[in-house]
Amino acid sequence: MLQLSTVRRIAKQAKGNFRRLAVVVMLLVSLTIGTFSVGMDAAYATNFDRKNLRQQDFSGQDLTDNDYTRADMTETNLSNANLELVRLFTTRLSRANLEGANLRGATLDGAVLRGANLNNAVLEGAYAISIDFEGATIEGADFTDVLLDPRDNKLLCEIASGTNPTTGRDTRETLYCP
Repeated sequence: MLQLSTVRRIAKQAKGNFRRLAVVVMLLVSLTIGTFSVGMDAAYATNFDRKNLRQQDFSGQDLTDNDYTRADMTETNLSNANLELVRLFTTRLSRANLEGANLRGATLDGAVLRGANLNNAVLEGAYAISIDFEGATIEGADFTDVLLDPRDNKLLCEIASGTNPTTGRDTRETLYCP
């Protein structure tokens, strides 16, 4: 016959095992649902991670939510392209044409934009930390709510001019230039 203390110990272990099993089941369900939704999103976005896209013509195209992380897009034509929510982490965009491009909510952290044309581009709400803007043109660009490194902000204020034709905002004002 089992003693009461033994019964309590077995019940306590079973309860602990049940909790662990419940946690594992919840994690598996969460991962399954998460994987399913990621799979659904993947059908709409394309991944160009580390691809050589030099001198390609994407002008006027809808590239929303694509991933160009570490891609080489040197001298690529992205004029008037929809690049909303696009990931451009450490992407090389030297001498790229981004004139009139929609970069709202894009992630540009670590991107190289040396000599890039950002005239009349809308970068509203973009993330742009540690960007190389040397030699870039930004006439009429809209930097509203863009997260910029203070040094980059100062550099951009030195060359900022114009008003964005899409948003009607003054470039210097969107950069909070003195």
